[in-house]
Amino acid sequence: MGRDVKHCPRCGRYFASVRCPACGFVGDEGVFKGGCPVCGYSAPPVTGSSRPAPLPEKEAPGALPLWVYILAGAVLTAVFGLLFFTMV
Repeated sequence: MGRDVKHCPRCGRYFASVRCPACGFVGDEGVFKGGCPVCGYSAPPVTGSSRPAPLPEKEAPGALPLWVYILAGAVLTAVFGLLFFTMV
């Protein structure tokens, strides 16, 4: 797919704007001529390869810090311990 294609070759929908794959900024194609104006992301020049450039690694959305899991485990252990000892 070329850089100046105005519609999707698969579904036929026209492109209204461009979204940066790194930071999610959305804007007109003219704003992205030199890369993303917000984060500076720039895709490599299009060659004969149909394989897209890999996206930068990001932390999974919704991932919690380790201390939250440790605290939740301690609270659950305390609750089950109280339930066990009150039944005995």
